[in-house]
Amino acid sequence: MGSVRQPTSVLFNEPSFIQDERMGRRQANDSSSTDVLLVCSSGGHLLQLVTLARAWGDLSRVWVSFDKSDVRSLLAGEEVIVAHGPTNRNIPNLLRNLWLAWRVIRRVRPRAVVTTGAGVAVPFAWFARLAGARVVYVESFTRIDSISLSCRLIRPVADRVYVQWPEAARLVGGARYVGNVFFDPR
Repeated sequence: MGSVRQPTSVLFNEPSFIQDERMGRRQANDSSSTDVLLVCSSGGHLLQLVTLARAWGDLSRVWVSFDKSDVRSLLAGEEVIVAHGPTNRNIPNLLRNLWLAWRVIRRVRPRAVVTTGAGVAVPFAWFARLAGARVVYVESFTRIDSISLSCRLIRPVADRVYVQWPEAARLVGGARYVGNVFFDPR
């Protein structure tokens, strides 16, 4: 696997949120599975997920995103599965991504899915959870006083939800605030 290019330093203060003893419900020695499936839209969602690279370190990983220039640049050398976009108000692409998520989860067999959204992540989170994987959702840096539709749709199957502002923590039951991906506000 190639190394993810980090556009900024990682200041998320809980790098073990992927690497802990409860990471997957399957046996840790199951060599036919991938440790982490990273799912995100291109643009800011991708940038935020890339800044968390320290959290999964050298774990085996596969990415799901769109075929965009920032994805090709930031994830050069990584295994990337191309999803169908746009996902907003697009029923044909929703159906394509449902089918893609089903196939990818069955093939990759992730022990954990980590996502920053947006809509493309929803079917991957649900199918992964049904397959016994942990789901970790990181709410967008831009969400301070409201939560995203992606968060509302993924939260029921998420093992952990992180928010990047203390104000947002009270909006999502059980969410954790441990900082944000761009700077340490403390």
